[in-house]
Amino acid sequence: MKLGAFSNSLAVKDIQKSKAFYEKLGFSVFAGELEKNYLIMKNGNALIGLFQGMFENNIMTFNPGWDENATHLNDFDDVRKIQNHLKKEGVKLESEADETTSGPANFVVLDPDGNAILIDQHV
Repeated sequence: MKLGAFSNSLAVKDIQKSKAFYEKLGFSVFAGELEKNYLIMKNGNALIGLFQGMFENNIMTFNPGWDENATHLNDFDDVRKIQNHLKKEGVKLESEADETTSGPANFVVLDPDGNAILIDQHV
Protein backbone atom coordinates (compact mmCIF):
# COMPACT_ATOMS: atom_id res chain seq x y z
CA MET A 1 0.00 0.00 0.00
CA LYS A 2 1.37 3.41 -0.98
CA LEU A 3 0.41 5.97 1.66
CA GLY A 4 2.35 8.93 0.25
CA ALA A 5 4.14 11.68 2.13
CA PHE A 6 4.26 11.38 5.92
CA SER A 7 4.11 14.20 8.42
CA ASN A 8 3.24 14.77 12.03
CA SER A 9 0.46 17.27 12.52
CA LEU A 10 1.02 18.93 15.87
CA ALA A 11 -1.71 20.63 17.90
CA VAL A 12 0.22 23.65 19.22
CA LYS A 13 -0.78 26.24 21.82
CA ASP A 14 1.24 29.15 20.40
CA ILE A 15 2.13 28.86 16.72
CA GLN A 16 4.69 31.69 16.89
CA LYS A 17 6.61 29.98 19.72
CA SER A 18 6.37 26.59 17.98
CA LYS A 19 7.58 28.06 14.69
CA ALA A 20 10.59 29.67 16.42
CA PHE A 21 11.39 26.41 18.23
CA TYR A 22 11.29 24.24 15.10
CA GLU A 23 13.36 26.80 13.19
CA LYS A 24 16.05 26.28 15.86
CA LEU A 25 15.92 22.57 14.95
CA GLY A 26 16.56 23.44 11.31
CA PHE A 27 13.00 23.43 9.98
CA SER A 28 11.79 26.16 7.64
CA VAL A 29 8.31 27.13 6.51
CA PHE A 30 7.30 25.12 3.46
CA ALA A 31 3.58 25.95 3.20
CA GLY A 32 0.64 27.25 5.17
CA GLU A 33 -0.48 30.62 6.46
CA LEU A 34 0.55 31.96 9.84
CA GLU A 35 -2.50 34.27 9.82
CA LYS A 36 -4.74 31.19 9.54
CA ASN A 37 -2.87 29.45 12.40
CA TYR A 38 -1.24 26.66 10.41
CA LEU A 39 2.21 26.09 8.94
CA ILE A 40 3.88 23.14 7.25
CA MET A 41 7.57 23.07 8.08
CA LYS A 42 10.29 21.03 6.45
CA ASN A 43 13.81 19.84 7.25
CA GLY A 44 15.14 17.64 4.44
CA ASN A 45 12.52 14.93 3.96
CA ALA A 46 11.00 15.49 7.41
CA LEU A 47 7.67 17.32 7.54
CA ILE A 48 5.70 18.67 10.48
CA GLY A 49 2.49 20.62 10.50
CA LEU A 50 1.84 23.20 13.21
CA PHE A 51 -1.87 23.75 13.82
CA GLN A 52 -3.14 26.15 16.49
CA GLY A 53 -6.75 25.69 17.57
CA MET A 54 -7.69 23.26 14.80
CA PHE A 55 -7.68 19.95 16.66
CA GLU A 56 -7.09 18.68 20.18
CA ASN A 57 -4.35 16.06 19.76
CA ASN A 58 -1.40 15.36 17.50
CA ILE A 59 -2.14 13.41 14.32
CA MET A 60 0.00 11.28 12.04
CA THR A 61 -0.77 12.30 8.45
CA PHE A 62 -0.22 10.52 5.14
CA ASN A 63 -0.88 12.18 1.78
CA PRO A 64 -1.52 9.67 -1.03
CA GLY A 65 -0.51 11.13 -4.38
CA TRP A 66 2.15 13.47 -2.95
CA ASP A 67 5.82 13.14 -2.15
CA GLU A 68 7.47 15.14 0.66
CA ASN A 69 7.69 18.18 -1.64
CA ALA A 70 3.92 18.14 -2.35
CA THR A 71 4.76 17.03 -5.88
CA HIS A 72 2.05 14.98 -7.57
CA LEU A 73 2.91 11.30 -7.95
CA ASN A 74 1.59 9.42 -10.97
CA ASP A 75 1.78 6.05 -9.23
CA PHE A 76 -0.13 6.04 -5.94
CA ASP A 77 -2.97 4.24 -4.20
CA ASP A 78 -6.16 6.28 -4.09
CA VAL A 79 -7.47 7.10 -0.62
CA ARG A 80 -10.63 5.05 -1.30
CA LYS A 81 -8.55 1.98 -2.23
CA ILE A 82 -6.60 2.31 1.02
CA GLN A 83 -9.84 2.76 2.96
CA ASN A 84 -11.39 -0.35 1.38
CA HIS A 85 -8.29 -2.39 2.18
CA LEU A 86 -8.41 -1.35 5.84
CA LYS A 87 -12.14 -2.10 6.07
CA LYS A 88 -11.53 -5.60 4.70
CA GLU A 89 -8.81 -6.01 7.36
CA GLY A 90 -11.36 -5.15 10.05
CA VAL A 91 -9.95 -1.73 10.92
CA LYS A 92 -12.61 0.60 12.38
CA LEU A 93 -12.79 3.96 10.64
CA GLU A 94 -13.45 7.11 12.66
CA SER A 95 -14.48 8.96 9.51
CA GLU A 96 -14.74 7.82 5.90
CA ALA A 97 -14.04 9.12 2.42
CA ASP A 98 -17.07 9.13 0.12
CA GLU A 99 -16.48 6.11 -2.10
CA THR A 100 -18.77 7.47 -4.84
CA THR A 101 -16.36 10.34 -5.54
CA SER A 102 -12.87 10.66 -6.98
CA GLY A 103 -10.03 13.08 -6.29
CA PRO A 104 -9.41 14.77 -2.94
CA ALA A 105 -10.81 12.96 0.10
CA ASN A 106 -9.73 11.76 3.53
CA PHE A 107 -10.49 9.37 6.34
CA VAL A 108 -9.28 8.81 9.90
CA VAL A 109 -8.39 5.67 11.83
CA LEU A 110 -7.10 5.23 15.37
CA ASP A 111 -4.22 2.94 16.20
CA PRO A 112 -4.58 0.55 19.19
CA ASP A 113 -3.38 3.30 21.55
CA GLY A 114 -5.87 5.89 20.29
CA ASN A 115 -3.42 7.82 18.10
CA ALA A 116 -5.18 9.38 15.14
CA ILE A 117 -3.96 8.63 11.62
CA LEU A 118 -5.28 10.91 8.88
CA ILE A 119 -5.10 9.65 5.30
CA ASP A 120 -5.56 12.93 3.40
CA GLN A 121 -5.43 12.93 -0.40
CA HIS A 122 -5.22 16.34 -2.11
CA VAL A 123 -5.08 15.18 -5.77
